[in-house]
Amino acid sequence: MQRIIMIKETSIQDMLAKTMWARSLTDAQLARVEAEMFSRKIAGGAFVCHKGDPVTHWIGVHEGLLKMSSVSPEGKTVSFAGMANGGWLGEGSLLKSEPRKYDVVALRDSELLYMPKATYLWLLDNSIQFNRFLVTQLNERLALFISLVEYDRMLEPDARVARCLAALFNPYLNPGIGRELQISQEEVGNLSGASRQRANQALQVLEKAGLLKVDYGSITILDLDGLRQFHS
Repeated sequence: MQRIIMIKETSIQDMLAKTMWARSLTDAQLARVEAEMFSRKIAGGAFVCHKGDPVTHWIGVHEGLLKMSSVSPEGKTVSFAGMANGGWLGEGSLLKSEPRKYDVVALRDSELLYMPKATYLWLLDNSIQFNRFLVTQLNERLALFISLVEYDRMLEPDARVARCLAALFNPYLNPGIGRELQISQEEVGNLSGASRQRANQALQVLEKAGLLKVDYGSITILDLDGLRQFHS
């Protein structure tokens, strides 16, 4: 029996109204973007795209939670980052015209926005404001990946979970998140490369430290800077 994904119907225009970069476009630029973009609903657990796929679209998260990851030659899954409401992915690969370097999986039922490569490149040629957004986005992404290398190699599991959660609250990479995040312990484990049980232990440690509050199916961030700097 086919699974039905229950997500409120929203127009492309309404979706774009919530994006940081779309607000800076001219009316003519925005009209073209609205006409050429489309949305797609992805079931939780399904692949959004695979490593090695040609990169034909810039992808944004209207609602949902995605994980960027790859599998090492030894068969170990390496999680790079989570993408939540307002986040966009694939800008670097579009610029370099190279195959995708990572898998993207929906951790829950999600609705995504797709901008064709031709539209993306046209905006680069015609909008200084869009270019400025991308420069900031790429810079934030680089800083995130540098920190990921650090905490993957140097930090204990509690600190890795703390840094992983903190990374979700980047105002440029995931601007649609408030301080209360609807996320399960299993999803936290998926994003941080830990088991559900180990993620649960880490969340308890972080809650006792006064950095967050854990409720059923959600986490409220109390001290974002503390999460970013947490060491076991």
